[in-house]
Amino acid sequence: MHSLEFDIAHFLAGGMVVLSFLLLYQDRVYALLNVFALHSLVLALAVGWQAYIQEAHHLYVTAGIALVFKAIVIPMALRRIVRRLGIHRTLEVVGGVGRDMLAGAALVALAIMVMLPVTVGADALAREDLAFALAVLLLGLLLMVNRHNAISLVIGFMSLENGLVLAAAGARGMPLAVEISVAFSVLIALIVIGVFLFRIRERFDSVDM
Repeated sequence: MHSLEFDIAHFLAGGMVVLSFLLLYQDRVYALLNVFALHSLVLALAVGWQAYIQEAHHLYVTAGIALVFKAIVIPMALRRIVRRLGIHRTLEVVGGVGRDMLAGAALVALAIMVMLPVTVGADALAREDLAFALAVLLLGLLLMVNRHNAISLVIGFMSLENGLVLAAAGARGMPLAVEISVAFSVLIALIVIGVFLFRIRERFDSVDM
């Protein structure tokens, strides 16, 4: 693999980690949705680049799904839900943003310490991409734990799933059927979550947890 291909793959995977930190930093709903859309856009670029360097054409489908649904359709749908429900625009951060940043840095270090020794037999690109993917997954989990707003939980779950897709693409892809099923699972989950948010609003006049 050429050095440029290696560097671009790492730049995109590392960009997802940076954007995961930006998700943790946000304290407003619309800003959170905008950063998630960018997070998914970078995922689409990362998977598309993996498709190119691996010559795995089925990954282009995965990249397209991430671009259309996760970077465009889902954020737009969530914005519509936010407007229709009149959800509070400010997000409550448990413990403060500074503590989240420190916890996130610790999780990234943990991901590197765990993944690199485990994948010692794999090629360098796969090893480091898997470490980045685990970091994205853990940061998504942290977002879910440290926010009391339902929209934040949805975004945390989907950013976590972005990490899983990045890991699968970096590990020489996954079957197309699995990718499609994951995409449809996310869409179904979005529909269920939308209904769930409406019911919360009807009962409690709030979507804060």
